[in-house]
Amino acid sequence: MISDKLKSSLVTRFPELIDLLASVEMSHSYHQYSPAAAQSFCNTRDASNGDYGGAADPVVVYRDGPFHFVPASPSQPLRIEFGKSDREFGLSCIIESMRGGIGPASADPKSVALYKLAARVARSEANVMITGETGTGKEGMARFIHQNSARANKPFVTINCAAITESIIESMLFGHKKGSFTGACNNAVGLFKEAHGGTIFLDEITEIPLASQSKLLRVLQEGEILPVGASRHEKVDVRVICAANREFAAEVATGRFREDLYWRLNVVPVDLQPLARRPDDIVAIAAFMMIDLQQDDDKFIALSRCCIEKLKGHSWPGNVRELSNVLQRALIMCDGDQIVADDLHFSGIRLPTTPKQDDVPSGHSSRFMRGRDLHTISKNVEYETISQILEKTNGNRRDAAKQLGISERTLRYRMADMRDMAD
Repeated sequence: MISDKLKSSLVTRFPELIDLLASVEMSHSYHQYSPAAAQSFCNTRDASNGDYGGAADPVVVYRDGPFHFVPASPSQPLRIEFGKSDREFGLSCIIESMRGGIGPASADPKSVALYKLAARVARSEANVMITGETGTGKEGMARFIHQNSARANKPFVTINCAAITESIIESMLFGHKKGSFTGACNNAVGLFKEAHGGTIFLDEITEIPLASQSKLLRVLQEGEILPVGASRHEKVDVRVICAANREFAAEVATGRFREDLYWRLNVVPVDLQPLARRPDDIVAIAAFMMIDLQQDDDKFIALSRCCIEKLKGHSWPGNVRELSNVLQRALIMCDGDQIVADDLHFSGIRLPTTPKQDDVPSGHSSRFMRGRDLHTISKNVEYETISQILEKTNGNRRDAAKQLGISERTLRYRMADMRDMAD
């Protein structure tokens, strides 16, 4: 871990580093919980010198003047020079360099406490349900739990349930036998089988059709899957972590998500707060991103104090993803040695965090018309029919899908196409 000499020296000069250094030690300690994680950590170290990546203890020069940062390499230690005006960003760069990419970039007390909890959860076999707005890092949290578990040297399989069509989702999850359906030319093991012994992360799980949810429930209850076209169940040993942008309780209340499956998955809930509610994390994450984005550059561009103040004052509707975009744009726009407030450009649009009620108005097919070919005419008739049914059902997608003879999932895709064509 961090040498006592180095820790004492840094804390004496920068007392605010006490808690941040503790979070670095926590990340490294938990990361070494499993043999695989320990090996990964050892590979980033210099066996003859440092307790972390790099050749020796970092060189920290605290003085007035321009910010200067040279990352550690096998032949030289980290060197960083900064003054009072750059103190917050400079200390964050020290911490992120010492962390070496192990564990999360976090500094807010609430986040540090949450990751401590997640590390404890990781050592259990409990299923985990992660909630939070888009871009808050749900997959990162799932990966953190896996990497700090006894399953860390086994597969970590991620699947976006919203990206898979209803017709093949069971085949993707549970596999299929040759000849079980048109196009099944060979056997397929499925993602649950691929994750055997490890962890599977089901993102956007509320998009799984109800019929497939019952089969997922059996996996959780019995630890076995039934591939499409098979007559016998197969045992699997998989830890399930799930997440969704939708409100689980609302999906259960409306009947779109099975209540028994919800309780099977929600053994340990982990709620990720929006980035704007954890301002201390903004600088930590920004420091990590700036180091990562410039790792191959000859000159390091820092964040000025006015830039950091503007970052902390933003509402971050896109959370961490938006922060990454903003910093990448700023690096392109910056002409000097530091990014200033004027280099930051935000989208300024807050997207809804929950799905809107169906708002595709009824109307004549001419509002969708873009051509006179047969395909376009066919689409127009289809969209006009959907609009009329939605009007009759007062925007109730479930009833509309039932009357149209299609799944609610398919209806959502059609409506998205309608909105695109109407723009």
